[in-house]
Amino acid sequence: MPSTTIAQALAQAQAAGLARIDAQMLLLHVLDRPSHDRAWLLMHDGDAMDEGALARWHALCARRAGGEPVAYLTGRKEFFGLPLQVDARVLDPRPDTETLVEWALELLAPCPAPRVADLGTGSGAIALAIQQQRPDARVLAVDASAGALAVARANALRLGLPVQCVQGDWLAGLAGPFDAIVSNPPYIPAADPHLAALTHEPLSALASGADGLQDIRNIIAQAPATLAPGGWLLLEHGWDQAQAVQALLRAAGFDQVQSRMDLAGIARCSGGSMPVGLSPTVK
Repeated sequence: MPSTTIAQALAQAQAAGLARIDAQMLLLHVLDRPSHDRAWLLMHDGDAMDEGALARWHALCARRAGGEPVAYLTGRKEFFGLPLQVDARVLDPRPDTETLVEWALELLAPCPAPRVADLGTGSGAIALAIQQQRPDARVLAVDASAGALAVARANALRLGLPVQCVQGDWLAGLAGPFDAIVSNPPYIPAADPHLAALTHEPLSALASGADGLQDIRNIIAQAPATLAPGGWLLLEHGWDQAQAVQALLRAAGFDQVQSRMDLAGIARCSGGSMPVGLSPTVK
């Protein structure tokens, strides 16, 4: 029986309905190649595949077809240029969330040695990206899940970034003041049919009450007590939630309330600043 080449294997996966980039990423993983080395596959598309590697790749493709994220299958995901290790204890970091990081870095640019809290840190993606870009920052990564914090701590250690990881319920019990609080919290309504396609990811990191805004309400309620005057609260949210989140921020007394678009032109994040005349409660 003739050997299967790399080109033939990828063509078969695509014919079976698997996205080409997913098939390529899984193949690079099986062949122990860097995840960004798709050009290598093109240069070696006529190479015959080892039967063992081909069998492992077919198994991963079957799991991907069943809905498992590529990041879980390979155990890694790049975010803001950082190679993160991820698994089913945390959300698969999305490129859209880089919008939140970019916005935070812009706002923190004039602030010396800023204090930053990342709420619901998961893999630590946001906290680690900010820390890497701002070595002088004191970044706190918070999550209610011990499993998620274990992933974040391992990423921080492996990357050599001094992010402090703390288990907690959003801002409860944390000492401020923070110059910025950032979060990609759960924001999908509990009855949303899209959750059916996300069963491999932790539900607690996805759904938040009947309208998807319960955790965002909790964060907005807690933030004023721990934000420095002029400090910012930045929240990622769903594609259709910008107006609702802005309204919640204004009702809580935030200034300069606005939203930021992602690369697709969708209002992906909203935020506001603490009025300068107010002082936080320092615990």
